[in-house]
Amino acid sequence: MWSWLRSKKRNANFMLKNERQEQLALIDEINTAKREWENAQRFFEYAADSDQIDYAIYAISSAEKRYEMLIRKAKRMPVRWTFQKGGMTP
Repeated sequence: MWSWLRSKKRNANFMLKNERQEQLALIDEINTAKREWENAQRFFEYAADSDQIDYAIYAISSAEKRYEMLIRKAKRMPVRWTFQKGGMTP
């Protein structure tokens, strides 16, 4: 009986650690996506010809969509996200 209870507790702790790692990975992805979006906007500011402008618009659009998708994913997670200095922490 007690061994069963201990194994359940161990499994619960393991699942919490996996969830925590997933949350941290998602935070890293969100930060990366935001940087990519900002870089695409900077590229647009310095685009010289029409091909570069077209590419910059495409890059901005795709980076923005990826960032929004990751934010929606974070909001769907059953976690209380708090904002602290330097970004998000679960």
